[in-house]
Amino acid sequence: MSFEIKEQELKQQGKLKRLTNRTFKFDERVGEGWFSAVYFLKTARLASKHVAGQRVTMQFFQKKEAVLCGTDEAIALVHTFAQEPESLTIHALHDGDHIAPYETVLMIEGEYDKFGFLEGLIDGILARRTSVATNVYNVVQAAGENRVIFMGDRDDHFSQQAGDGYSAFVGGSVAQATHAMNDWWGDEGMGTMPHALIQLFGGDLLAACHAYREEFPEDNLVALVDYHNDVVADSLAVAREFGRDLFGVRVDTSQFMVDQYFLDNPNELGRFDPRGVNKRLIEVLREALDAEGFDFVKIIVSGGFTADKINDFEQSGTPVDAYGVGSSLLKIGIGFSGDCVLKNGKPEAKVGRKYSPNERLELVEFEEKKS
Repeated sequence: MSFEIKEQELKQQGKLKRLTNRTFKFDERVGEGWFSAVYFLKTARLASKHVAGQRVTMQFFQKKEAVLCGTDEAIALVHTFAQEPESLTIHALHDGDHIAPYETVLMIEGEYDKFGFLEGLIDGILARRTSVATNVYNVVQAAGENRVIFMGDRDDHFSQQAGDGYSAFVGGSVAQATHAMNDWWGDEGMGTMPHALIQLFGGDLLAACHAYREEFPEDNLVALVDYHNDVVADSLAVAREFGRDLFGVRVDTSQFMVDQYFLDNPNELGRFDPRGVNKRLIEVLREALDAEGFDFVKIIVSGGFTADKINDFEQSGTPVDAYGVGSSLLKIGIGFSGDCVLKNGKPEAKVGRKYSPNERLELVEFEEKKS
């Protein structure tokens, strides 16, 4: 079940609970201002000494069509580290909501010195989580009925895995590569074999697959078939060896390599770029598997896939069953802004900004601080 469908059902049942710091486990130094821009810290100090008691309304927005993510995390941050968080009034959308440019997604009302130093952190949380969720959503839409596997473990610092994995889940990814990426909703990571496993067996793909099958009999066996840069021959070899026990093959050919099939069939060349995982290679692989009765074997592709490349594959009817996507999903292309737009309930903001209420916002109930 997709996150979006699950969220809609929970909303209808009135059971949609927001995640709290029990999930996020924030660094305690947030409360000391360690991660806040210094000018926010100075402003909070000035506010408390010179204009104490001024209640402001701060609203957050961005400028694109997007899939929102990070609201629960931002709210938990405020509830955990704001001074007297029970005195604040928060309205917010939910993770997974589709949002429009300039739409207010989060609104906080209270005394500035109680929470203003968290503004930059909230912007950053919403920017990263929404960027990843939106990137994944766009890839999922391009992939149609085919699965998208989030493989972003090697493309950023490992400390980001839990949040990125959650964002990918919100965006529609069906599986994530590490356990950490699944931590926030209690699932487990998914994966089969890297090139290193085949290397450890001296390049013997069949021996590596047998060892994998013996050690993890409950897993779907997916053979990585580009180790020798000959995906058709290796796919047929493993299919003949394992038959119905073979769930699928994964093609991860380097973008700088031309598969052996094209070197053996030069008449194929001259009409397309033969490097890496290309449409013609996958078509040939599907034809070869089907010709020997292995039409049940799934084809999974990875390596440099973006929404545009997936859309190109899908529009051409390339016989792919699942896409493994990594680096392109972690591009941060959405930035959020937090603006104080009301002071003591009356308009007061820099020129170009104004109070923008949103009827979709929901009142957030305060929950006592819990670690």
